[in-house]
Amino acid sequence: MDKSASLIESVSTACAHDDTHAEGSFAFHEHLRSKPADEMRDYLIHKDGLTFAGSHLLVDYWGASRLNDPDLMEKALCEAAETAGATVLHVHVHEFGGGGGVSGVAVLAESHISVHTWPELDYAAFDVFMCGNCEPARAEEILSAYFKPARKEVSEQKRGIVD
Repeated sequence: MDKSASLIESVSTACAHDDTHAEGSFAFHEHLRSKPADEMRDYLIHKDGLTFAGSHLLVDYWGASRLNDPDLMEKALCEAAETAGATVLHVHVHEFGGGGGVSGVAVLAESHISVHTWPELDYAAFDVFMCGNCEPARAEEILSAYFKPARKEVSEQKRGIVD
């Protein structure tokens, strides 16, 4: 399903720290409601003989660096989403003081990327869940480039398999 130019324009600034993301989120939901059910089904994934709602990557990084920088995390989440072909609606990152790490989420038109970090363990847990034509593996590549884990474990779950 092609996203309308107005949708892309209304949400493209979500990573630019202005207030248009709230309007963009509303515009996105109005956009979905205005589509017939058969057009909405285009967000399903058809791969390897299966039809499913989305791919969910569970990503563990060990020996990772820069895990307590909220500004860097926000930038990484935005770039990961955009590289995967997703539309960023809103990003929020919370820093736990005293080097306690960060938690964050990038809310996407196509689902989300979330993170929780434990800098004292050099560990980060990311969830990358996307539907449609997005490529979650490309998001993981960007996150890996930002945080340079010594070891990573990535597993994929197909969510919402249609019988």
